Amino acid sequence: MKRLFSILTAILILLVCMSFIFHIDRPENQQKQSSATYSNNAEIQREPDTTVTIDGVDYYKSGAATGKFGGELFISTIGEGPKTFNPFNSMDATSTIMGGIMYDGLLTSNPSTGEVIPLLAKSYSISPDGKTYTINLRKGVKWSDGKPITADDVIYTYKEIIFAGLGNTSTRDMMVIDGKLPEIKKIDDYTVQFILSKPFAPFLRQLSTPIAPEHIFKPVSDKGSDCFNTFLSTDINPEKLVTSGAFRLKEYVPAQRVVFERNPDYYKINSKNEKLPYLDKLVYFIVADLNNEILKFEAKEIDIISLRGSNVARYKEKEPRSDYTVYNIGPDTGTMFISINLNNRKNNDGKYYVNPIKQAWFKDKNFRAAIDYALDRKSMVMNIASGLGVPLFTAESLNSIYLNKSVKGHNRDLNKAKELLLQSGFYYDKKGRLRDKNKNYVEFDLYTNAGNTEREALGVMVKQDIEDLGIKVNFKPIEFNSLVNKLVNTYDYDMVIMGLTGSPLEPHSGKNVWYSTGPLHMFNQRPAGYKIDDRLQMEKELDYIFDEGALKTNFKDRKELYDRYQEIIYNEKPMIYLYSPIRIIAARNRLKNLYPTPLSGIGYNPDEIYIEE
Repeated sequence: MKRLFSILTAILILLVCMSFIFHIDRPENQQKQSSATYSNNAEIQREPDTTVTIDGVDYYKSGAATGKFGGELFISTIGEGPKTFNPFNSMDATSTIMGGIMYDGLLTSNPSTGEVIPLLAKSYSISPDGKTYTINLRKGVKWSDGKPITADDVIYTYKEIIFAGLGNTSTRDMMVIDGKLPEIKKIDDYTVQFILSKPFAPFLRQLSTPIAPEHIFKPVSDKGSDCFNTFLSTDINPEKLVTSGAFRLKEYVPAQRVVFERNPDYYKINSKNEKLPYLDKLVYFIVADLNNEILKFEAKEIDIISLRGSNVARYKEKEPRSDYTVYNIGPDTGTMFISINLNNRKNNDGKYYVNPIKQAWFKDKNFRAAIDYALDRKSMVMNIASGLGVPLFTAESLNSIYLNKSVKGHNRDLNKAKELLLQSGFYYDKKGRLRDKNKNYVEFDLYTNAGNTEREALGVMVKQDIEDLGIKVNFKPIEFNSLVNKLVNTYDYDMVIMGLTGSPLEPHSGKNVWYSTGPLHMFNQRPAGYKIDDRLQMEKELDYIFDEGALKTNFKDRKELYDRYQEIIYNEKPMIYLYSPIRIIAARNRLKNLYPTPLSGIGYNPDEIYIEE
């Protein structure tokens, strides 16, 4: 019955959304196909961005079409809202987005090509030996309180926040080269240099990290990590925030909305030399789940929505009579997976994080492989994504330029799964329940974050698939913060369905997940400062790959290493990948200067978007 329902659903989607069929074989095909489906203002070709100097200020001149000033853009974020407004403390996607709105970095990425381009920096250069990066800042650019942004702010940000290990240490961890951090020095008020011990391919992209105002942050960071970790919490008075981005915080109402207002002295300008952004306000509504988000879009309370599953057919059918356009962006740049907890350590109370009986199952490669073979990814794609997706077997997303195409994956095979279990001494009792060689019933908990209806639906299907092996699965959706706490602090979980955003251009951005001491090494998380002499063999290989891959500057050499890391994850299965949805987004026609791209989606440029009623 499940297969029949899948087939009928797929036929419906194909009939209604024929123009949205997206062929996923090669990244170059993805980009050509997706660009061909764009319509309306997406067809407008923007001019190149440039730098112009006016009255001593090095402005960033936008190549987007000239628009109208005024209006408000309404979007949404699912969950409970931001956990902090400090971009250096952010551990969740919503807080990171909010920080990125308010604080700019030295560099950024071209949303269409992925090329690294200047932002707060006016320009940059790399020495012939690949070890010295010279960053030239824009002169005349100011913080929102009117003070100039200078090299001192850059030096402070990297030396006293990032390199000092304050807040989220992911950026620092990804900059370590052979155990050493880069040296940074001030050349003059608007020039800094980073000196590396060796050429380091991912370094340039790390310079997209926000820059902090020294005069605001330093009095806090000087007091230590405890003070810094609570700095710019969500109960801060918005008027006390000093920022550099296109928008500044106006209001935060917990569990309801985050309101940003236009920064009147932003350093971006349009073709008429008028200061951007166009919008007066940028409003994020905080919604509990995907269903509430749909209700808000249909009530015209939000302007952009990411569509999932069967909603795509309905929205596409209504599009000609609606006030929105539906866009096919291509494969999601993130990944969805099951993480299996391989942690065999004890906490401070002398208790194991994971029950030792379960530890024995989880560390068994055949057991993990059996779970993998039991999963019906095709049904997940059909029933949850309504056919708009593809089974995923690799740790890299389908549009990654480092995707290992030799990892082909497999269909669901319960016989293979049961054979693997029997090889490891598991057996079935008379009632068909799976027991281990010590006669223990096989039962474990499966978590995901409550409110994400896609993951909750996945959890139901995963539970059903695994229970076909005679295993009892207790599926437990819980609040997102509680789930994150289990993953990175208490480590008391068995398996979890999670998703991670990623870069299709730079695998090193995943070092915090794959490195044995990484802060998101969730399948075998170690307490801070824990010695790594207990590394699993696959962890030793992954550490080597991510150390070496960053030092290689030739794409072919890097590709070989990152192909190997994907093979390791596929073969060892500490994290089991599920499927990659196609990103379908509906956006109001009143929004102009939308330039959808497979790499960046829609709405990534709120400083250029304008409203035309």
